[in-house]
Amino acid sequence: MLIVDDHPVVRQGIRVLLEVHDGLDVAGEAADGEQALAMAAERPPDVILLDLKLPGMDGIEVLGELRARGITSRVLVLTSGNDPGLVTRALRSGAAGFLYKDVDPDALVRAVRAVHDGNLLLAPAAAGPLVGPGGGGPPGAARPGPADRHGGQRARSWGGVGALTSREREVLGQIARGLSNREIARALHVSEKTVKTHVSAVLAKLGVQDRTQAALYAVRHASDG
Repeated sequence: MLIVDDHPVVRQGIRVLLEVHDGLDVAGEAADGEQALAMAAERPPDVILLDLKLPGMDGIEVLGELRARGITSRVLVLTSGNDPGLVTRALRSGAAGFLYKDVDPDALVRAVRAVHDGNLLLAPAAAGPLVGPGGGGPPGAARPGPADRHGGQRARSWGGVGALTSREREVLGQIARGLSNREIARALHVSEKTVKTHVSAVLAKLGVQDRTQAALYAVRHASDG
């Protein structure tokens, strides 16, 4: 694993936290984007833990360069930035996960393992920006009109998510906000059984395995179609 952060104390703290766990080995630390790219090119790590606030080349640029150079390391963003647009930009640039630095230490360890194993991961607090304040999709996506908020018309132009009905899009929006099936049922005034049916349909239509992957799929395919 490669830890990329411009604060030495942060890097050291993360290293100590991770290395006490079996199977989590930190191969190196980088203080800026250029150093991170050089180290990743020389010896590609399985996982890169990347801060977005870096001197010179920022984390989004690092993600783009990693992709351009064919470096296939899985990247888990760990940042203190609160700009909602960063979530979408990071995921579209190839990040496999997005966390904030106030994450619980145990949750960070689980996140690193999850990303290493090929899963996509998103902090609940980072999910809201993916679907926008109205639950209708990422920034720039079409919003459902009055007629299609109540029935089974297809979404208009939300990329690969266009296969979903408007109700399924609503459910996806609530999933991205971290709501449980029971909470979604209350929010949409339907039964929990109905929500379970919609969730299953959403996962099946998007070809994903879980709720987090569904939200990430929506972001990465927002501009398709």
